[in-house]
Amino acid sequence: MTLDNFKKEKIEAMKAKDKDAVSALNVIITKIMALTIERRALNQEVTEADISSLLQKAEKELTEEREGFIKAGREETVATLTNQIEVIKKYLPKLLSAEEVKEIILGLEDKSIPSVMRYFKANYAGKVDMRMVQETLKSI
Repeated sequence: MTLDNFKKEKIEAMKAKDKDAVSALNVIITKIMALTIERRALNQEVTEADISSLLQKAEKELTEEREGFIKAGREETVATLTNQIEVIKKYLPKLLSAEEVKEIILGLEDKSIPSVMRYFKANYAGKVDMRMVQETLKSI
């Protein structure tokens, strides 16, 4: 998705008076705009993989924040953060499963850790959890 798509989604959430979705989309839009400015300074474009990575980081940050509020017993804030996480998950690409990762690894000629990690980073950026790739590779 592009920045414009997220802005349109935000407008729809505003019309629906969904405060949690608006808040989550504001975070995403702000992060994409900052990344765009960074990349523009380097004469680079923002890719789908960049946006996917950004969404994954935002989801992780909100999840960690929610864990802190769970420990503090702030149920109202936990509910809000849970709704925001669900909004972000809607836009995340479907990640490859451990079985799919294993099949891909078995199909590679060079199964050394650096080679496999480079392959997944180049071909599946944002579509796979790199930690899972490493764990799957070690279990083979």
